[in-house]
Amino acid sequence: MKKIAILIVVLSLLCTCSKVRVQHFNGQAFGTLYSVSYIGLKDDSLKAKTDSLLSDLSSIFSIFDTNSAIFKFNNGEDILLDNDFLYLTNLSKEVSRETEGAFDCTVQPLVQLWGFGKGGVRRIVPDDSLTDAKKHVGFHLVEVKNNQVLRLDSAVQLNFNAIAKGFAVDKLADFLESMGYSNCLVEIGGEIAARGDKNGKPWKVGIQVPCNDANGAQQSFNSFPLKHHRAVATSGNYRNYFEELGTRYTHILDPRTGKPEKTNLLSVSVVAPDCATADAFATAFMVLGFEKSSNIVKKNPNIEAWFIIAEDNNKWKVVEVR
Repeated sequence: MKKIAILIVVLSLLCTCSKVRVQHFNGQAFGTLYSVSYIGLKDDSLKAKTDSLLSDLSSIFSIFDTNSAIFKFNNGEDILLDNDFLYLTNLSKEVSRETEGAFDCTVQPLVQLWGFGKGGVRRIVPDDSLTDAKKHVGFHLVEVKNNQVLRLDSAVQLNFNAIAKGFAVDKLADFLESMGYSNCLVEIGGEIAARGDKNGKPWKVGIQVPCNDANGAQQSFNSFPLKHHRAVATSGNYRNYFEELGTRYTHILDPRTGKPEKTNLLSVSVVAPDCATADAFATAFMVLGFEKSSNIVKKNPNIEAWFIIAEDNNKWKVVEVR
């Protein structure tokens, strides 16, 4: 369930002389770009510390790093899992329950089958292969007990790609706060968390306009304020896909069917108290479609969402649900 970055930060890096300057730096992490803005005196050491923090998180959650905790777990090695691994497993199970299995981090066997992993060959998967793979997919096959993640099926494999990036955003924002930068905005591949404000006004972000193909230009719309200690994450299907015989197969897989999602949604942006939660729900809502997803949002006072819905003639509309 690897996702693409489909939010862009709307920033003005230089303020008027009567205001405190917005400091800014960026870099690479999790196979994408990150961006940090903060209010205060410039600290040249922050980038190196940020790179180190993100590298540590990648060493836990990267399914491509043969030395990562998740790679070793998926290959049956007996390893000591840290609190971050346990936390994401528990949060994933919680979102899975709330979305009736539309979000499920045991989806890795399906990701591999469809070729959406790194270096994979994308192809249509026969139904018999899907049937075999789905036997090893489902959070009922995973338990967290005595600070250990236990597999009830030895073939279960985890993939945190649809939640780890949001979690990294949260960890980085918390780190900046601990360093005394209580007013900051953190973005990794489009997933964003805000702390404090920007010279007395909320930070602003924008949602990317859907495009017709994977290489379409990035443009934003619907700029909105992101309040203190709120986060936003977006999942969309118009950047990462393959086509065969006129049918588009997206990278967002439905763990229940084993197949790419099929809804009229182009993207979903979720605002939540933390970015990991927003990240997970955004993916689940792409699988569930508008009606079921909007019902979940209405029952949950902590989240809100913008749904971009495809219409005829390559048109689309935006529906906000609180």
